Amino acid sequence: MYQPGRPRRIAGPIGAQTGLIYRCDPGIDILDRRMPFLVRADELARGFSQQVRQSRRFYLDLLPHPGSSLSVVCGGWERCAPEYAIKFQHFGNFAIELVVSGKVSVELSGRQYMLGAGGVLAYGPGVLPDFRAISGDPPLKYFMHFAGARARGLLGRARLPVGAVRQLPNASMLRELCDALISAGLRRTAGTPVICATLLEVLLLTIGDSAVEYAPAETGSYATYRRCRDWLEQHGSELGNAAEGARRCHVDPAYLCRLFRRYDRETPYQLLLRLRMQRAAALLQQPGALVKTVAADLGFSDAFHFSRAFKRHFGVPPSRVANPIPR
Repeated sequence: MYQPGRPRRIAGPIGAQTGLIYRCDPGIDILDRRMPFLVRADELARGFSQQVRQSRRFYLDLLPHPGSSLSVVCGGWERCAPEYAIKFQHFGNFAIELVVSGKVSVELSGRQYMLGAGGVLAYGPGVLPDFRAISGDPPLKYFMHFAGARARGLLGRARLPVGAVRQLPNASMLRELCDALISAGLRRTAGTPVICATLLEVLLLTIGDSAVEYAPAETGSYATYRRCRDWLEQHGSELGNAAEGARRCHVDPAYLCRLFRRYDRETPYQLLLRLRMQRAAALLQQPGALVKTVAADLGFSDAFHFSRAFKRHFGVPPSRVANPIPR
């Protein structure tokens, strides 16, 4: 006799690449790839571990209350094996998945996608993906499952509605947020549900703040953009202008601008200015720092030009922050 909250096995293998299904709630079937604690050790060794080489997961609210505002169900990361493949049959919650390295083929809403680093997608009831690793470059990816009255609206604010695939110019910040969410979920304190829901909301809003249209992982222009952006992120605060950055990246300045217009939410100039202003703020905190010295170090022609740029960026003149913050 099925009892809500008492998972039981309802089916045997449903395909060589799919795995076993367990029922945790009427109408919600969850694959053992996502709920390994429901699987016997011998089944885990036979199935799950063959397709995921390494993982870190947490399980928080597997039966979220129908009236909840926002509940995190589970989440984690998976370093997939070359043969990794998963096909969802039923799914009652919302989910996002973020690829941070490698490549995975995804079929979603009748379309085929090739996701590489920074690829992110959302799915939910009635809109379910099929995943298949690219054998020569299997992915490391994060996943978060959640439910609640605000879930669909938050996905909309993230510019990532159910069934959508987007690209993130820089996934490192998102990865840090995912790691923080996983660590919070594993603690299981009285405040864990609220902390995880808050971190999930921050994660989704951050996605919405930087996501751009999907770009296939194998596209040559996208690979060039990633190479240029990675280099500019590392060295941009030392450059005088975007044209110099383009030369150092061995691309034409106009082409660099077109790449950023297609794959990013800021221009090369805005990226470099942001990096320079961050470096300026750090230099101004040094004991004895002078505005004119910092301006010269950052390549500005004069302190007046630097002060205008700094105030336009931060809202205060550099002279206001030229004294060290007490520590």
